[in-house]
Amino acid sequence: MAHPNFALKTLVISLSAVISGQAMAQNQDTPQKTKIPRIDVVGSDSSSISKQPGSVSIVTEEQLQLLQPLSTEDALRKVPGINIKGEEETAVVANIGLRGLSSAEQKTLILEDGVPVAPGLFIGNGRYYNPRIQHIGSIEVLKGAASLRYGPSTIGGVINYQSKTPQDGVTISGRAGSFGLREATLEAGGSSPSGDAQAGLIYTKAESDGFQNKDYKMDDLMVKAGMEIGNNQWVGIKFSHYENQANISYRGLFLEDYQDRKTYNPAPDDYFLTERDAFDINHEWDINDSTTLKTVLYWSEVSRDYWRYSVDSAASAQAGRWVYTDDLTGNNRSFERIGLDSRLSFVHNTFDIQNEAEIGLRLLHEQSNDTRIRATRDQDRTGINDRHRQDSADSLAVFAENRFIVNERLTVTPGLRIETYEQTRKVLTDNNAEESTSNTEVLPGIGATYQISPEAQMFAGIYKAFSPAENGVALDGLTNQDLEAERSVNMEIGVRGRNKRLSYEAAAFQMDFSNQVVDGNSDPNLSKSNGGKTLHQGMEAAVGYDLGGGFTLDTNLTYIPTSEFVGGEYDGNRISYSPEWLANMELGYRHGDLKTALSIHHTGSQFGDSANTEAIPADASGGIWGGKLDAYTTFDVHAHYQFNKQLAVFGSVKNLTDERYIAGLRQGIYAGPSRSFELGASYQF
Repeated sequence: MAHPNFALKTLVISLSAVISGQAMAQNQDTPQKTKIPRIDVVGSDSSSISKQPGSVSIVTEEQLQLLQPLSTEDALRKVPGINIKGEEETAVVANIGLRGLSSAEQKTLILEDGVPVAPGLFIGNGRYYNPRIQHIGSIEVLKGAASLRYGPSTIGGVINYQSKTPQDGVTISGRAGSFGLREATLEAGGSSPSGDAQAGLIYTKAESDGFQNKDYKMDDLMVKAGMEIGNNQWVGIKFSHYENQANISYRGLFLEDYQDRKTYNPAPDDYFLTERDAFDINHEWDINDSTTLKTVLYWSEVSRDYWRYSVDSAASAQAGRWVYTDDLTGNNRSFERIGLDSRLSFVHNTFDIQNEAEIGLRLLHEQSNDTRIRATRDQDRTGINDRHRQDSADSLAVFAENRFIVNERLTVTPGLRIETYEQTRKVLTDNNAEESTSNTEVLPGIGATYQISPEAQMFAGIYKAFSPAENGVALDGLTNQDLEAERSVNMEIGVRGRNKRLSYEAAAFQMDFSNQVVDGNSDPNLSKSNGGKTLHQGMEAAVGYDLGGGFTLDTNLTYIPTSEFVGGEYDGNRISYSPEWLANMELGYRHGDLKTALSIHHTGSQFGDSANTEAIPADASGGIWGGKLDAYTTFDVHAHYQFNKQLAVFGSVKNLTDERYIAGLRQGIYAGPSRSFELGASYQF
């Protein structure tokens, strides 16, 4: 019998192909196309940014077209306040930190079209899926009090990847480059003659030998369709399928090999195997001129098999690199999620002033199946399951906010979010032993904007955010650890604006983070407790200027002097993977159909552990978890030329100066990618 997911996938693809084929066959001088509804974090109208009482960054489709990033994280490097802990060039797993939060942890909510992408928001393992940049059209990054409308884990803010809507016709594009990169993308779409329905797909196949021979084979498919229902309702569907066989591991280079610029794969037989299917149904209803209801029902299933060979530590230390045994372990996990998010926005005139209100509801169920397979090299990924756990979580969230338009200059937006959730863990290899815990979070906030002049606006806000302790922590040892969620009180004040040539945004922020989960508890039956506090204070500034003559300059700077523990064992220590300085500059030039850019990125020095260890261990004896990472600066050059309406060519040189730097530490050193070249083209039929 066919697997139900395979049947669903086949049905959706077949239906979409039929719709798309019919639409393209009839698509001659069609009227304006219907919209495919989705949940936006910022919004698409011209006033959307000015309505947000918090910092906003948008990475546009035009910017992505020129930069040609290999991953979503590659695209995010240019955003103020974001630090990336790179593990390999395509960012199979997410390592994103905002405003001094460690990029080795997940305290930022990541969405795609308003839908969570992490396999588990409450049950853990949020890093195991990262959307592929090939089907992303733009990126919204929202920080500050406006984040209150979303949750959980919005301490750093919200990142929303907006998927592309396939254009009418067929476009084929591809690129090749260093490390054996080979990538091809097909985009096909069409609209009905009336313009009230459209459908299409984007499919990418990519292979690479990978930097340090960390090869991968990736397939990514997205199918979208939408239609208008009557004059005031729209429905949209999106199906996506992703799979990747990535030759990556926790193992990195030893210090001497890194210093000798060795580029071999330190774990040549370890593999991270991922497969994901997801299905979203969106509905938008303009109930009347002042009231709109948006709803999305979403489902996803992720499997992640992580096959890693054991090491001989003594032999590894002597050899100066990892020496592997024939013992193979598969930490294999699958996740399933179903959720509903519904938002009602309306305009009213309470208190005889104009108001814009939004209320919302989110229902979410997620579960995971965690197995540990003990095998050998000869058994080749088959063996005994000696640990079998099942995690689940059910959550309910409600929120409400009201934007009081006090006068033409001042708006005030108070809001409240309530999240309640229950987590359960069952251990099948321990006679089905089971434990549960539950929490409720009440999260108030208030933000404001003040229009100083037509060219300048102030914004400010304060709000409370939280990040739940995942199942493996909250129920550690199959015991309710009586943990409260990690919480932060965030404050921000800033200014933004633009005139004919200049655009800018600057903000000062503070995140007072409490209730962090730490090891140790006065109760001998518990292993975890709420203990540590951290404080994060800093500033961000972004400036864009049209220099004239086709030249533009975009630059931003992030300064975080305080990102440290307050009290406890690490009092005064810097948070790991939290550099004091981050900076970006892009000098662009455009002449006719030619677009070019020189991009410069700087990451300041940072620590790899909470102990703020200075020296990186020379071999496996120290675990190689800590050490100080030096600052580094990279230069990239990009070009894009549109020959005509059909043909475009593009290329990049990344890490132009071949800067050698440490991107991260784990069980060894993760080196940043060396200088690389990419060349590609696209043709629209």
